[in-house]
Amino acid sequence: MTTPESSPAAPTPSQPVKKARIPKTIWDLVFTLLIPIGILSPNILGSGVSIANLMGGGSGGNVRAYLLAALIPVVYVLWDILVNKNLSPVALLGGATALFSGALAFWYVDGFWYAIKDSARPIFTALFAFASVATAYPLFRIFLDAASIAESPQHRIATQVAMKSTPVARALIQATLAFGFIDLIGAVVNSAVNYRIVVGKFGTDAFNAQIAQANAVMRVPGIAISLVGAAIAFGLVQRAVTARYGKGASLLEPEKLTAKMREAGEL
Repeated sequence: MTTPESSPAAPTPSQPVKKARIPKTIWDLVFTLLIPIGILSPNILGSGVSIANLMGGGSGGNVRAYLLAALIPVVYVLWDILVNKNLSPVALLGGATALFSGALAFWYVDGFWYAIKDSARPIFTALFAFASVATAYPLFRIFLDAASIAESPQHRIATQVAMKSTPVARALIQATLAFGFIDLIGAVVNSAVNYRIVVGKFGTDAFNAQIAQANAVMRVPGIAISLVGAAIAFGLVQRAVTARYGKGASLLEPEKLTAKMREAGEL
């Protein structure tokens, strides 16, 4: 029998029970993969329900289902930016690529051109990365700058000074080029997979079902390729930071970086 002393204390009105929040990555997965796949499926989870049939059936229903599946991720990304009031360059780039992908949804193609169209987002990001190296803010510097927004003013100054130093600035350009190149590799792989899987004619049940299949097949490899690109890019930058400020200095550890920069007389 449980004694009063061993009973868990009941929450008081001044200590409300905190509800567990669903991680954002789960919401991303739901709105950018699971819901679109469900919309495109001709038989959702074996229930016999087809969104295309509910939207009129035939070619018209399939086209409407295709557009709905393509536009829901776009709306989700834009809604996330507006609700969280995230106007960082990274978020704006994500919004721009989402709008670009949404506009391409109205380009009704199949076969080779659909495979290219489905890779529009990594192609757009890669081209943006290549173009950004001609500016003072190559894309990977924008990524790292956004990651430092929450730092204290002192640590943020150290991060900015470090990224402006000649060897680190050169490494940021190399990192951006590497990141863009890996994104292009991802686009080629994605296009090849879509070209092999999505062989149906636009507006048919088979076309929509094959898109759902290709999306499911490429999600994990696509994320893995992006992570490899980011890891290679950061490795190039970290090597330059270590060479400049010594072992232990890192843009991701502002306290250590600040201390190393003070030792080097740069702060």
